[in-house]
Amino acid sequence: MGVAIKTEQILGLARSRAPEDRERLLLAVVDLAGSGGGGEAMTAPPVQALLNSIFMSLVVEAERDIRRRLAEKLAHAAWAPPALINVLALDDIEIAAPIIAASPVLKDHDLVRLLVEATVEHQIEIARRPAIGAPVVAAILQQAEPAVLTALAGNDQVELSAFDMERLVQASRRVTGLRAPLARRAELTSELACRLYAWVGQALREALAGRFRLDAAALDAQLAEAVREAHAGTGGPADVRLAASDSEREEMERRLIAKLHAAGQLRPAYLLRALREHRISLFEAALAALGHFEPDQIRRTIDSDRPELLALACAAVGIDKSAFPAILDLVRQLNGGRPGGGAEGARRAAGAFGPFSAEVAAAAFRQAVASV
Repeated sequence: MGVAIKTEQILGLARSRAPEDRERLLLAVVDLAGSGGGGEAMTAPPVQALLNSIFMSLVVEAERDIRRRLAEKLAHAAWAPPALINVLALDDIEIAAPIIAASPVLKDHDLVRLLVEATVEHQIEIARRPAIGAPVVAAILQQAEPAVLTALAGNDQVELSAFDMERLVQASRRVTGLRAPLARRAELTSELACRLYAWVGQALREALAGRFRLDAAALDAQLAEAVREAHAGTGGPADVRLAASDSEREEMERRLIAKLHAAGQLRPAYLLRALREHRISLFEAALAALGHFEPDQIRRTIDSDRPELLALACAAVGIDKSAFPAILDLVRQLNGGRPGGGAEGARRAAGAFGPFSAEVAAAAFRQAVASV
């Protein structure tokens, strides 16, 4: 069926109850949407009324691939029937993602409803959507799902209020994945930067100190005093006590990985185990040790939009190609949807497991990550 399909032909297909005609109708809508034409026909009241009445059942009955194609073509269509768009937004994440990311039909109240009803993967896509409104941001902060908060902090197309930033910085006490994107936010103030300084690694501390002209020596002395007080059991401010606790935990993880590596007991399978235990910092330390990489290289890799870099690092330490999709999925869940790139990025990443040695993969990783 050509893209010049006429309104009466669409109406004829819509009135038919024959299964083959209902399938042809959906394919016709896909072709029409992809052609860039037919706007007036699609917004005609009779067409809209019929489409709204049949698409709820039509899309459910359609094959997965057809629903995916329909979602991709309708993602930017302002004329698309709201009922159809809302059904697609609740579909499997591979189908829903382009709709959630771009559909102008979805309003703030639709997105808030999705945050309540949909999976964490859908919620992450909402948090990454450009220019979401204040009600959506408030709902994300209220639910406080770590991966979704991290995705929100990394979305530089969303304007966050001072109150939003306060809550996110407070949440970063427990959610380590929030710290790096928050440190890069334009809305970060010097007061919040001082609080964040206590919980981040050395590289981010240096960046914060340079950006806000912080007195790094005084802050480091305060942290050192907090560590001494924590060991002595005399307390101290809650934030710095937690910072001391986090620092000690990260140091213990580094020692554990070093001990396992020195004893020859650190294996690639440990990476998947760490992720399944929701210990992404342990995963980072283990991957760095196995590949003889710098910890900062791994951190920049998982915060990037290039999953192929993570694939190269995994290939360099002997991870099998068949195991990588699970690793990428778990890292994204624990790190606010990053590394980004979506399904296309995952396909690119598969090319990192080519017919070459681990040494070549390691060299390619080091060269590529230098540009991140």
